[in-house]
Amino acid sequence: MAKSNAKKVTPLMAQYNQVKAKHPDALLLYRVGDFYETFGEDAVKAAQVLGITLTSRNNGGSDVELAGFPYHSVDMYLPRLVRAGYRVAICEQLEKPSKEKKIVKRGVTEIVTPGLAVDDQLLEHKRNNFLACVAFGRGRKDPCGLSLLDISTGEFMVAEGSEDYIDKLLQSFQPKEVLLSKDRRKQFEKQFGDRFYLSPQDEWVFTDDYTTEKLLKQFQAASLKGFGIDDMHVAKVAAGTVLHYLETTENRNLQHITRIGRLASDRYVWLDRFTIRNLELIYSPHDQGVSLVQTIDKTVTPMGGRLLRKWTVLPLKDLAAIRRRHEAVRTIVQHPPLLQDLNESLQQIGDVERLISKVPLGKVNPREIRALSRALCAMEPIRQLLADSGSEVLGGLGRQLDPLPDVCAAIDEQIREEPAVNLSKGGVMADGFDEELDELRDITRNSKNRLAAVQQREIERTGISSLKIGFNNVFGYYLEVTNKYKKVVPPEWTRKQTLTSAERYITEELKVLEDKILNAEDKILQREEELYERLVVWLQDYIQPVQRNAAVLGRLDCLLSFAKLANTHRYVEPEMDETGDIAIEEGRHPVIERQLEVGEQYVPNDVRLDPEDRQILMITGPNMAGKSALLRQTALICLLAQMGSFVPAKSARLGVVDRIFTRVGASDNISSGESTFMVEMNETASIMNNITDRSLILLDEIGRGTSTFDGISIAWAIAEYLHNNGRAKPKVLFATHYHELNELAESLHRIHNYSIAIKEHGNRIIFLRKLVPGGSQHSFGIHVARMAGMPASIVDRATNILTQLEQQHIGQEVGETVAITDGAPAPNAQRVAPGSLSTEAMQLSIFETSDPTAGRIREMLDQVSINSMTPVECMLKLQELKEIAEAAE
Repeated sequence: MAKSNAKKVTPLMAQYNQVKAKHPDALLLYRVGDFYETFGEDAVKAAQVLGITLTSRNNGGSDVELAGFPYHSVDMYLPRLVRAGYRVAICEQLEKPSKEKKIVKRGVTEIVTPGLAVDDQLLEHKRNNFLACVAFGRGRKDPCGLSLLDISTGEFMVAEGSEDYIDKLLQSFQPKEVLLSKDRRKQFEKQFGDRFYLSPQDEWVFTDDYTTEKLLKQFQAASLKGFGIDDMHVAKVAAGTVLHYLETTENRNLQHITRIGRLASDRYVWLDRFTIRNLELIYSPHDQGVSLVQTIDKTVTPMGGRLLRKWTVLPLKDLAAIRRRHEAVRTIVQHPPLLQDLNESLQQIGDVERLISKVPLGKVNPREIRALSRALCAMEPIRQLLADSGSEVLGGLGRQLDPLPDVCAAIDEQIREEPAVNLSKGGVMADGFDEELDELRDITRNSKNRLAAVQQREIERTGISSLKIGFNNVFGYYLEVTNKYKKVVPPEWTRKQTLTSAERYITEELKVLEDKILNAEDKILQREEELYERLVVWLQDYIQPVQRNAAVLGRLDCLLSFAKLANTHRYVEPEMDETGDIAIEEGRHPVIERQLEVGEQYVPNDVRLDPEDRQILMITGPNMAGKSALLRQTALICLLAQMGSFVPAKSARLGVVDRIFTRVGASDNISSGESTFMVEMNETASIMNNITDRSLILLDEIGRGTSTFDGISIAWAIAEYLHNNGRAKPKVLFATHYHELNELAESLHRIHNYSIAIKEHGNRIIFLRKLVPGGSQHSFGIHVARMAGMPASIVDRATNILTQLEQQHIGQEVGETVAITDGAPAPNAQRVAPGSLSTEAMQLSIFETSDPTAGRIREMLDQVSINSMTPVECMLKLQELKEIAEAAE
C-alpha cells in the first residue's frame, strides 16, 4: 500500500483553515492566547501594512508565514488595516482554555470594512461613515436606487432617480464603501468612476421579495408605507441589500437602526456633481485648498458637524423652512448671552448619537455610559434656555428635547463617577448598589481584619492565647496551636499538619472565609460584568429617545454655528422671496476673504440679476482679475442663504433658486478617452438640458478647449440659447475672454456687459477686482505671463504677435489686405468684407522667421497628425516642444 504524501496539519491550523475558508476575501485576525495572529498571505499583507515582524512556523513539515500583535493593541493596528483597504475578520476564542481541551472553540465575531466602522479610531467625529448600495433598474430608462447607512449613528436613507441624481448623491455623501451586484460592476464604473471602494454582492440578493422581507423584519412593520418609501422599488432593493450585508458581516445587533428616511429630490436645491466639485463645497481638489464647509463650520458637537455637511449639499427650496432657520439665527445673534450659554451647554454634550449606537452593538464602555449621563443632565438647561428665548423655532426645538431623568438617575446610581474604561479591569459599578458586590469588595478590602476577627474569637473561646492564623498553598488558611495547648483544641477543629512544636488545624468558618477571600476578585469581576450587561440591555429601550435628542441638538448646533459666523464675520440676514431676483450689495466670497494675508481686504461687489431685465451678465476682464471668484461668491451666497445661514454681504435680496449649475474649468478624463473639450461640452450640455426659470448658472470660459473660432461660435450660441430658448429664463453669470460676445448686448436686451476693472501703469496692470458696467476689450494675458515670471524672450515675442493680430483685425474691419507674414502684407493677399469671419484670412505665419529653433518646431509640427494621437501622446509631444524652446533661451 502506497504511503500518503499528504502533510499532517496541526489542530490549530486545521481550525484556522476552516475559519479562513468561510471568509476568503478578508484578512483574518486569529486570536491565540494574548495575541492576534495572521498566517500565510494575510501575514505578508499585515506585516507590510503594520510594520510588524514576519516570521514562520512549522506546520506538518512546511513553513507558514506568521505575523501577530498583542490583543490589547488591536485598537492601534485595526484602523491601519482598514484604511489600507482591507476587510478584516476578527476571530475570537469563544471559551476559556482548559487542560481537558486540546483546542478551544473559535469563531468570527466581527467583520470590519471601510463602510462598517464603529470604533472611534476609524471614524472622523464630524463626518458620517456611510455604507452605500446602488441598485440598477432593469432597463436603461428605469431609475436607479441608492441607500446610505451609517452604522455608527443609525442614520439610514434611500433615494431613487436617474444615474445623474445618484452620481450627485454619491459625490455629496462620499460613502466609504459601495455595495453593488456582481454583474453590474462595469456599468457602475462607467457611470460613477473608480473612486469608490466596491464590495460586489451575489446577484440573487437584489430581488424585491428578499430585500423587502429584510426591511420589514428590521423595522418590525407590516408595510413600508409609514416610512414614505413604499413606492420606491429600486431604492428598497438597495436598502434591503445593505441589511443583508450586515448579517453576512456578523452585524446582527441593529436595534439602533430604527428609521429610514427618503431623500426627495424636489425638497432640495439641485447641485450636480460638477457644481459640488467646482464650488468646493465639502472638499477642495487643491492640496492647500479650503472647502466651504471647513470655513463655515463653528459647531461644537460631532452631531452638528455631520449635519452641517448635509445642509451644505442639501440646501432648502421651501421658503417657509428657510425663513424659520433665519428667524432662529436672528434671535441668537440679537441675544449674545443666549448664544454664550447655549454654546457652553452644548460643549458638555459629546457625541451622544454615536454613543447610543454602541449600546446594541456591544461596543459601549463604562466611561461612555457615564458620558451619556452627563450629556442628558446638560439637556435640561438647554431646554430651559430655548423655552425662554422668545423664538417660536427655538422654543419648538426645546419642546422636542427629553433629558430622560430616569436614565440619568439609573446611571448615576449604578456606575462610578470615574469608572475604568475596560470592564475587565474592575472598578466600574458603584458602591451601595448591589449587596453581593458590596460584600465581595468588603472581603477584598478587609480580609486581614476578618481573619483577625476570627483569630480573636477563637482565642477568647478556647483560651489559647498563642493562637495564630497562617496560610500556605497546600492547605490554604489554617489555625496554628503550639504543643502546650493542643489538649484544649475544640473537637470540631480538623487537624491538617503536625509540626515539631505545633499543630495546624482548619475550621468550617475559616474554609468559607478562605473561599471568599481567594475567589473574591474573580467573583467581583463576574458580578460587575453581570450588572453592567443588565444596565446596557436596559438602556436599549431608550435608544430612540436619545437619537431624537441628538438630532435636535445637531440642528441647534448648526444654527448656533450660523450665528457665530454672522457675529464674527459681518454676515447679514438675507431677504428671501419668490421673485426670482438676485440683488446682492457688497457681496464677498466666504472662503477667499478668510484666506487673505494680514492687512489684505477682500474687495466686495454688487450683483443684480432678474429674469425680465438683467437675466445674463456677460463679464469680461483679464485672468486673475477676479471673474471666477465673483461667479462663485454669488452662488455661495445663494447657497448659504438657502441652508439657513446669514450671508457675507452688506445686504442681499434673494429669490429662491431651485438649481445651481457651474461650468468652471476642466481637465482631461483620459481613462474614459475624453479630452478637456469633451469634458467641458458634457458638463455644458447637462446644464442646457436641465435649465429652469429659477436656475442660477455660472459659465466660466466656455469654449476655451477648442480653436478660437469654434470657441467663440459655441459660446455665442449658448448665450443666445439661454436668452431665447422660450422655455426658461435662468439667471446667468457668463465670464469670458471672448470680447466679441459683448456685441450680444446690442441685440439681446436681457444681456448686460460688465467687466472687472483694472488700472494700467506702464507695462504693468493693477487688478482692482471691482465689477463695473461695460465690456473689456483686452485680456492682458501677456501682462499676466510677465507677472508669472515667463522668460522675457517669450513675452516680447508674444507682444509682437499680438500686435500683428490686432493689425490684422483692424484690416478685416475696413476691408484691407489681411494676410500678414512677419509684420508686412503678403503678396496676393485676399481682401475680406467688413464684419465677415474667414478662417484662412486669420492665419498668422508666426514661424516665418530666421530663428532656427522656431524652424525646428515648425518642422516637428508639420509631422504631427493630431487626429490620430491620444491625449497622452499630445501631452508628451507638447512637453518635447517645450523642452526645445527652453533649451534655446
